[in-house]
Parts: sequence; C-alpha cells; structure tokens
Amino acid sequence: MYYRWEKEALYLDCSIQPKSNEDRIVGVVGEHLKIRISAAPTGGKANKHLVRYLAKLFHTKQAAITLVSGQTGRHKRLCIKKPLSIPPGLKISKDTSC
Repeated sequence: MYYRWEKEALYLDCSIQPKSNEDRIVGVVGEHLKIRISAAPTGGKANKHLVRYLAKLFHTKQAAITLVSGQTGRHKRLCIKKPLSIPPGLKISKDTSC
C-alpha cells in the first residue's frame, strides 16, 4: 500500500518522475504513487516543486509537508500533516483499523 495514516498525518510512498511535460499524479504503480513533475532534479528544485504541488492538491500549507526519506532518489516518503482534502481519483481511506 502506498499510504498510511498515523493519527492526523498521511504518509505517502511516492515514485517521482522529474522533467516531465506536466505536473500530475499518474496513479499507483506497485507499492508507490507515481507522480510526474516538471522541475529538474538539480539543486533540490524537484523536491521543492513536489512539495508545492502536493500542498496545492491536498489544500494544505507547504510547511505541513515533510520529505521523510528519499531526498536524492526517485522513491520518496512524504508526510502530510492534517491534509484538508484528498485529490479526486486517489483512493485514500482514513479508516485506520486493520
């Protein structure tokens, strides 16, 4: 599963494709959420762009999004604290019971 909830925080395991023609969520590929972003992966530009993009999609502040792991790789784990909405098309349930 590409996501998990810990209290009010949403953790996403993502696979990032930088230097794309557009910013968009492709969908679930294996155990990751594939995201294409237009920024180049140099000087941290792609990570900053990814945070801005996700903040817009989840209707939250950029400061509420933390890059937990994968700062220099394509596979990243992000934490979104108290997202106000879930983007259409993503099947993320807040049901935390196992």
